[in-house]
Amino acid sequence: MTPDRTTDATAQGDERSPAAGALERFTYDDAIVRLFLVATMAWGLVAFLAGLFIALQLVRPELSFGLEFLTFGRLRPLHTNAAIFAFAGNGIFAAIYYSTPRLCKAAMWSPKLSRFHFWGWQAIIVAAAITLPLGISQSKEYAELEWPIDIAIAVVWVAFGINFMMTLVKRRERHMYVALWFYIATIVTVAVLHIFNNLVVPAGMFKSYSIYAGVQDAFMQWWYGHNAVAFFLTTPFLGLMYYFLPKAAGRPVFSYRLSIIHFWSLVFIYIWAGPHHLHYTATPEWAMTLGMVFSLMLWMPSWGGMINGLLTLRGAWHKVTTDPVLKFFVVAITFYGMSTFEGPLLSIKAVNSLSHYTDWTIAHVHSGALGWNGFMTFGMIYWLAPRLFQTNGLYSTKLATMHFWFATVGILLYIVSIYVAGITQGLMWRALTPEGQLAYPDFVETTQRIMPFYWIRVLGGLMFIVGAVFMIYNLLRTWSMRPKEYAIEVHEAPALSSSFREEVAPAPTISGVTDYAQRMSVWSTLWWHRRWERLPMRFTVFTTLAVVAASLFEIIPTFTIRADVPRIATVGPYTPLELVGRDLYVGEGCYNCHSQQIRPMLAETKRYGEYSKPGESIYDHPFQWGSRRIGPDLAREGGKQSVQWHVLHFQNPLDVTPGSIMPSYGHLIERDLDYTSIPLRMRAMQVLGVPYLDADIEGGVDAAKAQADALAAAFLEQNGAPLVVDGKPVDLSKKRVIAVIAYLERLGRDLTLEAEVATGDAAQGGE
Repeated sequence: MTPDRTTDATAQGDERSPAAGALERFTYDDAIVRLFLVATMAWGLVAFLAGLFIALQLVRPELSFGLEFLTFGRLRPLHTNAAIFAFAGNGIFAAIYYSTPRLCKAAMWSPKLSRFHFWGWQAIIVAAAITLPLGISQSKEYAELEWPIDIAIAVVWVAFGINFMMTLVKRRERHMYVALWFYIATIVTVAVLHIFNNLVVPAGMFKSYSIYAGVQDAFMQWWYGHNAVAFFLTTPFLGLMYYFLPKAAGRPVFSYRLSIIHFWSLVFIYIWAGPHHLHYTATPEWAMTLGMVFSLMLWMPSWGGMINGLLTLRGAWHKVTTDPVLKFFVVAITFYGMSTFEGPLLSIKAVNSLSHYTDWTIAHVHSGALGWNGFMTFGMIYWLAPRLFQTNGLYSTKLATMHFWFATVGILLYIVSIYVAGITQGLMWRALTPEGQLAYPDFVETTQRIMPFYWIRVLGGLMFIVGAVFMIYNLLRTWSMRPKEYAIEVHEAPALSSSFREEVAPAPTISGVTDYAQRMSVWSTLWWHRRWERLPMRFTVFTTLAVVAASLFEIIPTFTIRADVPRIATVGPYTPLELVGRDLYVGEGCYNCHSQQIRPMLAETKRYGEYSKPGESIYDHPFQWGSRRIGPDLAREGGKQSVQWHVLHFQNPLDVTPGSIMPSYGHLIERDLDYTSIPLRMRAMQVLGVPYLDADIEGGVDAAKAQADALAAAFLEQNGAPLVVDGKPVDLSKKRVIAVIAYLERLGRDLTLEAEVATGDAAQGGE
């Protein structure tokens, strides 16, 4: 098949109208690109170091040094937010602010909005870096930041979107190049995802509750979580690929038609696939099946994009051997193909039954985030640096090549070791003896088995960071070679004319067939798409409709699911002390290590108890099902351990569970519990429909203190003496730990009550 490759001019949207007027002069604002480039490098190093530190904590939990700000549960969201929104985010913005003006032959519409975007985004990152270690978190994957920061994100994003769209309106190029399509999809979809997933009721400046609960919240979160990956870590990087790869290779995009199919199928199909994150959970079967089917359909557009990228290098492969930029791009696109093959694979229920909650998912995420996003960003930075700093080239091509090999070997060590760890976990968790009993009943047996792989991950991460340090040094030396003053190049282009050539359908190329077949053959040439490409507002509307139409098939059922969840008579709202304990659990990030969702599988029910029901979590704002098991599931934790066990476990987990990698949570024992905030928390939950009466709220503090006193008394009875810390006895009824224990003791007890009620009713019937 002969590829329908376009010329360089057409590929870049460089179509001149014969009726164009006088030339207009303009310049590009490369200063804003330099700012985003520096931020990308700086925050990237922070994200990588944070990842290395928490990877070390999984083999040496004492590295939290007993400080609450350094525990894995609090730092893991910091690492993910830094990697996604700080490193990848700033890289995306650098790409957009460089390529958009050049594709539009127009400066960005508002330099002030550009700077507002930059400084606002950095302020948001700093706010995340402060609040997450402090335990201020919504606990929703990739959306942990609390409501004041969410509002700031929305404001900054809108400013960015306005600046971008107005630049399209004021452009001097008639047709929008493919990279711009992907930027439009990113801006529109991220706004929709962010707003709907972060609808909350505040309970103070640093606390809020999701308006969704349980099954409904899980459904909404993974509509967001999956598509945050799709439209923040995929579509903008595809736009980046479509712009920078042809530039670096000196070749046009392989296929214009394939880029059209790639774009529209990806935008429409991706949005449906979120429920595959919830296989075998308490979500409806139809939702899981829907997510799986559309995930499998994603193979086609995803690999279409990969093929389009790799075949763009036809005739330029010889450059890959000498150009580190192309090395990074080729490996990035290869990782994109691997990740987008593996994602649908993991959505198949049989595969997911093994992989879910294991480190297999972690390996998959990092192959995409570091392999695809990271390498694409590195390649772009190396290509941009000499142009932005106006030097004759990089300080050292050899250093860039060393970075490539360190990063490549590092990421391979990382993901291969964690793939093995994840598969080992899944197999050990489900292993049964010939007698039908668990082969490895103690969870910590699995933890200890995978320790060697965790050490290999540390080595891989360290190599990746060494490569990043090479890059930073190389770029600093390149920057030092800059001229005293940057030259500002003035460009010229005519304004768009009101007269232009209308698109005309080509003549049919087939004969001897029906008129319908001929019309279809003409339509399949996609000639009509050229008209859309010169109408940015209409193109944006069509993109929005594609995203919203697909989303509504998930969002509308999401809003009706809550009413359809079967109620369990014995499931009631949390007591005041349990509620504040749950909030502390959320703030500590315990969901990063412990799930609260027992799947309906023999091995899981044998290990943890009765499988989870939809009606159990109707008062959980937000849900806490988790996505990973570094520690055991806690859905049935209530009644399994004594209060004494819990207290000693928080103080030093190794004392009660040899081989545990849980850090000490001694700060829960040392820090006082804030009883005064309880009424405000209960009032916010009441607004959300939790059946707290006004009298319950007014007596909330007294009820919480009474329950705390009872639990503290139980500890004294079990321990035989007060807990002593630093030579002083501790009144546990005043400490945070007692609230967390109250919450843990509640987990799963409602079903026990149901069983007791049923047993009692049967006994009465027998009489």
